[in-house]
Amino acid sequence: MPLRQNSSPRILVLGIGNTIMSDDGVGAKVVQELQREFHFPSGVDVVDGGTMGLDLLPLLEGRSHVIMVDAVETGKRPGSCVRLTGEELPSALEAKLSPHQIGLKDLLGVAQLTGHAIPELVLIGVQPKSIAVGSELTAEVNLQMETMKGAVLKELERIGAHVKPLAKSSPFRWDQ
Repeated sequence: MPLRQNSSPRILVLGIGNTIMSDDGVGAKVVQELQREFHFPSGVDVVDGGTMGLDLLPLLEGRSHVIMVDAVETGKRPGSCVRLTGEELPSALEAKLSPHQIGLKDLLGVAQLTGHAIPELVLIGVQPKSIAVGSELTAEVNLQMETMKGAVLKELERIGAHVKPLAKSSPFRWDQ
């Protein structure tokens, strides 16, 4: 649902995951890279939610759109990316990949029960290969980082939030 001209967007891009459990940390890592590489317009908050679970509830209040980024059990081959919405979300969160997904499912349920249901919720996810202890993503998931960032940016554009790349400083040249 694109934004109307006079409407004020309240968009949250939320990276979820434990960065010391290999591929489980992909959502947090995608969001961290987006924060470093792009300028987001007013009304768009980009947050590394880590494993905060129910503590994220205040961040959801009053949002018109939430784009979550996370590792998700899909039964597909490792590194497979998915975009899930609506009725697809509860079943995707049933397969508990890690403890934070229990909190994520509870978080969405509590948001609904307290009258803070999110009008539009999208999950950009990737099938992990490993959630063993380790700070590095597996090669299969690491290869999907750009795809996942692109999917988030595409969602923001679809909503009507125009993101701009941050200007990269040019290297100093001695011959100038």
